[in-house]
Amino acid sequence: MQPFATMNSGYLLRAENISKSFPGVKALDNVQLHVEKGKVHAVMGENGAGKSTLMKILIGMYTPDAGRIIYKGKPVFFNAVHDALKTGFAMIHQELMPFPELSVAENIYMGNEPLKSFPGWINRKKQNRDAQLLMEKLGLKIAVTRRMKTLSVAEMQMVEMAKALSNKAEIIIMDEPTSALSDRETAVLFNLIRELKAQGIAIIYISHKMDEILQIADTITVMRDGKHIATCPAGTISNEQLISLIVGRALDTIFKKRAVVPGETALSVKGLTGKKFKDIDFSLRRGEVLGIAGLMGAGRSEVVNTIFGLEKPTAGTIMVKGKAVVIRSPRDAIQLGIGLITEDRKKEGLVLSGTVKQNITLAALKTCCSGPFIDVQKERSIAKRQIQQFAIKVSSGNQVVNYLSGGNQQKVVLAKVLLNDPDILILDEPTRGIDIGAKAEIYKLMNEQVSKGKAIILISSELPEILGMSDRIMVMHEGRITAELTGAEATQEKIMQYAMQ
Repeated sequence: MQPFATMNSGYLLRAENISKSFPGVKALDNVQLHVEKGKVHAVMGENGAGKSTLMKILIGMYTPDAGRIIYKGKPVFFNAVHDALKTGFAMIHQELMPFPELSVAENIYMGNEPLKSFPGWINRKKQNRDAQLLMEKLGLKIAVTRRMKTLSVAEMQMVEMAKALSNKAEIIIMDEPTSALSDRETAVLFNLIRELKAQGIAIIYISHKMDEILQIADTITVMRDGKHIATCPAGTISNEQLISLIVGRALDTIFKKRAVVPGETALSVKGLTGKKFKDIDFSLRRGEVLGIAGLMGAGRSEVVNTIFGLEKPTAGTIMVKGKAVVIRSPRDAIQLGIGLITEDRKKEGLVLSGTVKQNITLAALKTCCSGPFIDVQKERSIAKRQIQQFAIKVSSGNQVVNYLSGGNQQKVVLAKVLLNDPDILILDEPTRGIDIGAKAEIYKLMNEQVSKGKAIILISSELPEILGMSDRIMVMHEGRITAELTGAEATQEKIMQYAMQ
């Protein structure tokens, strides 16, 4: 690993000695970031490392307490996002916020519409024509008259890039751009990033996925606890070195294999059929992890949602502990000892405006009640125990969930689901959008549950995670099972082969 020199006249952007504090927290402490023209500069670090705060300063959402931003050799200062946009900075946020009822062209030129000579009238022909030219420049085949709500997440991200180019952005910040994309969509995104690089545009790329960082980045900067830790060329650092820099300690193995001694069958399905899957057969035993792999749209989430009572099957049988059951609702599933961590924690797993205490006890309120009323002291005690057990970093149980990091939000979901002590635990993308340290803690928790004889279904789009944690792997393609592999025989190549059949 070879650190870069601190100064380089070829840098398009230099953020020098940036510091930022909030009440009781020093978010950034003397941070540096040097970005070259036409390069992808990855910024990595655990949740809470200061990445988002630094990006918000670069885009004009926050002003730094100290330090300076030098762009094209000259100091710049942003009072608002509009100032950054005019200067040549743009950001594509992880949570996309399009205008769904408006067209692609209208979204691209929102706030920057071409006008006719008559004041106040939008020149829609020119708007559509200019938008089409942008699409062609990026090699995209998206009709500019389509409504945004008809686009996939990947297509929406492409439109956001076109919008950045319409503002003549020379630096584009991408925050977890592949968190909701399939492997195929990620490949399309990476091709587009290479096109932008060829046009001299610099990309600041934030992601927790080390495999894609090492694939797409030219340079990597690591942050930890609000400080700059290291900057180095991507080709000079290994996975192990990168993990050590991010978490501040060596992680000998992220995926610690267990001695598997599967017990009796906890769950089995036969001929299970729904709207997006057909004839699904599998069994799950106590003390094992069954991984379900496949591309987005393969039907993985729909299968487990049906088992949990969120969707209705059209055919098939579900058996729990050897007995056929009918699961009409999540309540039925919970009573049968099934727990589900949903794919989207913010939409389906949490009440973001609620406190940590309220979210943890929400699915097990009976344990907090004395008669028909909630026993506030008992609720506080139960939440406190779960917070300690799951090492959730909060000031108190009364902290609002929306203000926690992604990793701590996921731990709240786990604490809530495991409060019911389910025998069958379904984890749908449990580590999406969280840092490597939090991932390691979730893997440890999975191993603890399995060692207690619990049965786990793991759905993940990250193949190293599937391979590292699963005892058996079921691969799906277009709603059907195409293969079942043992942990020993499974490889990334085999899984992708069956996932793309």
